[in-house]
Amino acid sequence: MVDKFQKSIMVVERELLFESEPFQGFAPAKGVDYYSRILRHYRYHVRGEAETRPDLKQPIAYCLIAHRNSKKVFAYQRSTKAGEYSEARLRGKWSWGIGGHIDQIDGKGEDPLRASMVRELEEEIRIEGFDTPQILGYINDDETAVGQVHFGVLFLLLTDDDRVHQNDKEIAWGGFKSIEELQAICADPQAQVESWSEISLPPLRLALERC
Repeated sequence: MVDKFQKSIMVVERELLFESEPFQGFAPAKGVDYYSRILRHYRYHVRGEAETRPDLKQPIAYCLIAHRNSKKVFAYQRSTKAGEYSEARLRGKWSWGIGGHIDQIDGKGEDPLRASMVRELEEEIRIEGFDTPQILGYINDDETAVGQVHFGVLFLLLTDDDRVHQNDKEIAWGGFKSIEELQAICADPQAQVESWSEISLPPLRLALERC
């Protein structure tokens, strides 16, 4: 089995991605077209080195899943076990985004970002009856070690399925929760929440209000 840190993943040079417009937190899709910049400037680099280089950003298609009628959001806790989830920096944390690195296999089509998102969804969960995911915007968090080397493309997937089945042991628990419940988790000093999930809450609430 190939060591995942020896695999080549998609990266974009920070200067080419941001040009003169860096941001912290969330940027709406209607603003700067970072999506096109990624597709125009991406290349592949060994993951193990990319994880230590803030001058390279690793794009991640980060997909939120919401039930169309109830407006509840699929949330989950990552496993705390090293054998089930290898990213030590995120073990045990709450999240409501599905996503992962973009591999070379995702680049065979015209849009490796969406190809990666579809692959990650199929690997981690099973759902029925869903719409094509729509882009909400972008997430950049240079205030955390994980965020410094990653860049999120935030998507929202609406589904009629009231249950999400977990395929992957990386997810220790998962289920639908209201926006208010997610806010309570974020406010709980005992809970550890992925920074991208916290950042995604305001645009997610706004998007669900418009659905």
